[in-house]
Amino acid sequence: MAIRMELSRILIRELTDYQVIELREVSDNGTPEHELRTFPIVIGLPEAQAIERRLSGVPVKRPQTHDLLANIMDSLNASLESVSITDLAESTFYAVLKLRDGDGEIVEVDARPSDAIALGVGLSVPIYVAEHVLAQATSENPLESQFEEDLDDDEDEGPPF
Repeated sequence: MAIRMELSRILIRELTDYQVIELREVSDNGTPEHELRTFPIVIGLPEAQAIERRLSGVPVKRPQTHDLLANIMDSLNASLESVSITDLAESTFYAVLKLRDGDGEIVEVDARPSDAIALGVGLSVPIYVAEHVLAQATSENPLESQFEEDLDDDEDEGPPF
């Protein structure tokens, strides 16, 4: 079963080797805010900047990689239906893009989560995480302690986007 998630924040620290996005479970209106599951994903600086740019609606003169992919899909009469994080192995997340092609068929395309989320954020599509991935990422997440201080420090700064 896949769980609906949302991008809750993005942490860009240009002086470090890592950037972090945090996904949060979408409330079903019955779950208290403090019980919603969250987890970080480490991404590269270009992907973090692309996500931030797309969230902020900052225009660029020439298409960036994620814009190019969106333009190609549009030219082929395809649409992005959703982004799914499907697996977690050896601290690496795996994702797929669920596309509907011009004939109405669903096609799944392998993607890095950072690229999938950057594209999905720009096209306002749902983000899903497989239950086993969410359980693993929230129970034994080796990354969380590594970034906990950065994420806690970021809370004082208000919304990151």
